[in-house]
Amino acid sequence: MKSDPSSADKIASSYDYQLPENYIAQTPVTPRDHSRLLVVDSPTTHHHQYFYDLPQWLKSGDLLVLNNTKVIPARIYGHKVTGAAVEVLLLEEKSYNCRLALVKPGKRLQVGAKIRFSPHNFESKPVLEATVIEKDEATGGRVLEFDLPPETPLLSVLDDYGEIPFPPYVTEKQAQPEQYQTVYAQQAGAVAAPTAGLHFTDRLLRKLSHQGIAQAEVTLHVGVGTFRPVEVETITEHTMHQEWINVPAETVDKIRATKAQGGRVIAVGTTVVRALEGAVAAQGNLGPFCGKTDLFIYPGYEIQVVDGLITNFHLPRSSLLMLVSAFVGRKRLLSLYEDAIARQYRFYSFGDAMLII
Repeated sequence: MKSDPSSADKIASSYDYQLPENYIAQTPVTPRDHSRLLVVDSPTTHHHQYFYDLPQWLKSGDLLVLNNTKVIPARIYGHKVTGAAVEVLLLEEKSYNCRLALVKPGKRLQVGAKIRFSPHNFESKPVLEATVIEKDEATGGRVLEFDLPPETPLLSVLDDYGEIPFPPYVTEKQAQPEQYQTVYAQQAGAVAAPTAGLHFTDRLLRKLSHQGIAQAEVTLHVGVGTFRPVEVETITEHTMHQEWINVPAETVDKIRATKAQGGRVIAVGTTVVRALEGAVAAQGNLGPFCGKTDLFIYPGYEIQVVDGLITNFHLPRSSLLMLVSAFVGRKRLLSLYEDAIARQYRFYSFGDAMLII
């Protein structure tokens, strides 16, 4: 699958569009599968459906690939020893119990500074302490080393100190933390949800399975870079943030069997596309892979593995918008977005979905 790029496709401002602020979904639809679904089924046609209509657009022999990452309670609030308040967003693990973090205010936190975090329940848990051991020039963040016993991993105690970090454009904070997890989330490590998967219910997944649509899983721990716009005007100069991925052998086997039998591989989310295509980019072909990818997909990139995509509506100038443009073309995608806005679709993480087949 390859789109035909133009010179404008490589210019970041070509991926701008105007979205009324009230179209940014602040809470998810209940039930999850009652969100709307814009189905793109040919180069010239599309249809307005609901997510629970998904089974009629897939067929027996297709394979859904899901990202089983789980959002961790990565936002924690603490104080310096001076008493000054500090807000921390934990990012990737650098080494055991050491995490890269975005810190506010960051300029005052020099190497050696200590931060103390109070637990939600003061009676049963001690104060958690971390030390700034390094500055990170790429993100402007800090590497924090947490003072924990050697046998106690940070992830095992985070529930007592942190909270699930909703995206920055979710300002009303009415959603419940469990609404920002997929029903199949298993592998803890993400700081943002793979939002295309938020539309699935257990019942819908069972219905698809009974219809002969198989499921496979990958893991990509979504990082904060997913929300950041491409800041350079020529997108080929953009440095993509790295994300940790795991494409297991079982998933590779299912993909190969699906292809051999004439079925379609449907990625549930841009993170799944990036994981599968990242595994190919790292090795030259699709095989089991565990490591990091900095693959940047935009129009002109030839999709190697994925035949279809379920995705949400993405921010202007985002790498995710550019990735989806590689499937249908930038002009077509922006035209579809215009129609979605005209029909009052809900946008971004808690918003509606699109199916590209």
